[in-house]
Amino acid sequence: MKTAFRPIHRITGSAFLAASLLSMTACGAGTTDAGAGPGSGGGESLTHLRIAVGVDASYAPFYLAGAEGLWAEHGVDVDLVQFAKGGEGVDALNAGQVQMAGNSDATTIGLLGQNPDLRSLLVYENSGRYLKVVLGPDVKSPRQIKKMAVVPGLSELAATRFLESKGIKPGSVEFVTSDPAEIPALTKKGDMDAYVLWEPWPAKGKELGARILETTGDYGLSYQHWLLAASPWLKDHKDTAAKVAAALAEAAEKVESDPDAAAKATKDAAKIPTAQTVNAVKEIDFGVRDFTAKDLKGYDDTARLYLDTGKVKARPDVARAVQRGWLPGNLENTEKS
Repeated sequence: MKTAFRPIHRITGSAFLAASLLSMTACGAGTTDAGAGPGSGGGESLTHLRIAVGVDASYAPFYLAGAEGLWAEHGVDVDLVQFAKGGEGVDALNAGQVQMAGNSDATTIGLLGQNPDLRSLLVYENSGRYLKVVLGPDVKSPRQIKKMAVVPGLSELAATRFLESKGIKPGSVEFVTSDPAEIPALTKKGDMDAYVLWEPWPAKGKELGARILETTGDYGLSYQHWLLAASPWLKDHKDTAAKVAAALAEAAEKVESDPDAAAKATKDAAKIPTAQTVNAVKEIDFGVRDFTAKDLKGYDDTARLYLDTGKVKARPDVARAVQRGWLPGNLENTEKS
């Protein structure tokens, strides 16, 4: 039986700090999943938690899980909290204001130094087609790039790899940190020469006269999204995390088999146009799985790049964060409520 949407909260920028302080004053950090919430009927109670997500079509499995009642079917009562940038969701996780989060591998690896308790439980999507390189209207060649707008994490990593692929030293180009929604307009004005971002921002740039040059896969870069938790919470809530993983696995399969349903759920919950999500499903491979040896090598390469370029002071401890084997070890014990 389908259930009503849980509340969708959207927090951006400095609003996160105020929301965090308010929540910590009201109930104490890390206590927002206090016990159980109302179930779907019959007096049944479900474990309540908050999950941080982004505001784009790559988070469609989370939204579809709400629309299809999959959270409740697997025994959890979920509030999704939306953030404009993945790093803000990780900050919320570290502060105890959410209990789990979805975020890219590249962004999370860059944050491991200040968030040593982060744990990555599984992969739920990967793609080399969803992020695209965009050149400004007057930029005819990558060699003309002097300024690139970036979002810390995946976007910045993708920009660095792009420049390297063209034989351009990243240090010769100025990286300017910006909010994703501002970048297409800045590029149109000529304030920025290029950027590498996920949809809808490449399409928005094209609407404003910019040019999509290529995807990250064209120069050998793919990203993944991880399901994250903090180790102190995970230690005491392993069963809850497994239920979330099971619901997310079912939702990811449904996204692939029924993109229209995923598009409707994402539009209802996050105001994302349906065509945008349908296109995203074509560009993203959704599916919950465990980590592979190839994955771990790629993560180590990313960690080394962050260290070599001075983005972090110490090499991120990927081996501690990535919980290879957690998924098969826990998913088999879950049952629908």
